[in-house]
Amino acid sequence: ITLILLAVASRLQALKAQDRVIRLEETLRYDAVLSEELAKRADDLRTGQIIALRFASDEELPQLIERTLNGEFAKPKEIKQAIKNWRGDYLRV
Repeated sequence: ITLILLAVASRLQALKAQDRVIRLEETLRYDAVLSEELAKRADDLRTGQIIALRFASDEELPQLIERTLNGEFAKPKEIKQAIKNWRGDYLRV
């Protein structure tokens, strides 16, 4: 049981670290792609929303962030389904 718990704990720690890196990358992307006002408003996004929005292309990102901040999406899965031009994340472990 201890080995199983150790394996689960190590996996969760790795995923949490990846989530933090994704948040940092997306914050930098927001500064480059979004207007200053929208980039500041994007600070209100939850981590799950940021992770889902990372798949959006630069062209559709501003509209999806606006829709997300306006409460149109209840779950991150809904954000992913709204993306038309998918930008893959092939480096996630």
